[in-house]
Amino acid sequence: MSLVMRYQAMFEGLAQKGQGAFGAFLMLGDPDLETSARLLHAAAAAGADMLEVGIPFSDPIADGPVIQAAADRALRAGVTTADCFALIGEFRAAWPNIPIGVLTYANLVIARGRDAFYGASVQVGLDSMLVADVPVFEAEPFVQSARNAGVAPVLIAAPNTPDHILERIAVLGGGYTYCVARAGVTGVDDTLNLDHRRLFETLARLGAPPPVLGFGISKPDHVRAALDMGAAGVISGSAIVRLVADNLSDPFAMEDAIAGFIRGMKAATG
Repeated sequence: MSLVMRYQAMFEGLAQKGQGAFGAFLMLGDPDLETSARLLHAAAAAGADMLEVGIPFSDPIADGPVIQAAADRALRAGVTTADCFALIGEFRAAWPNIPIGVLTYANLVIARGRDAFYGASVQVGLDSMLVADVPVFEAEPFVQSARNAGVAPVLIAAPNTPDHILERIAVLGGGYTYCVARAGVTGVDDTLNLDHRRLFETLARLGAPPPVLGFGISKPDHVRAALDMGAAGVISGSAIVRLVADNLSDPFAMEDAIAGFIRGMKAATG
């Protein structure tokens, strides 16, 4: 299956079943490469429809303390970008159909060279790339490199994003549109105050990729609220990564906790 087609096939298949997409975020290499590989497989086996993965970076400005700590654990374990690509390639061989996206930062992309970075991504079976610290008005060189390689360039939208920027997102974006549930950085919220219906309607009118809501998604109620408002899916990150931190002394308990969390969240999508 071609790369961008995995997202389309996923969204269409879920729509036929009356379900939204549940995306699970994990930091690659956290807490080490062996455990990270097991967690990727556990997430997919537990029912995650799509995976978003992070490449450890020393200055992850879009991420809150939970995911920053995960990046730090991976970096202290010596995990490199090349290690992360290898992890993705091994996972892809076992799971040929699940969409996989990377959330990363411009410095990591530019350090290798944009075309080389996206080229390496497609070779290991990545579907999309979200470069979190590149604003839409500076995104075109990254989008062009992504498209040349066959990788979907995911862009970020928020309820206060001006319409003319949403128009650019609709033109430039691919795979899905990452819609933030709130201002600030990633993290876990007990309650979400969503006011996204207009955003989702505008994106649909403009023909943008399907909206997937992230930042603070940590409970089944959050999933249902997002889907009821018009999201095509959700991504949960900090709530999952926190389960890694809570079980560092027992990798098997870590795996079980993450699988149980994902099953509960996925159940709320239908």
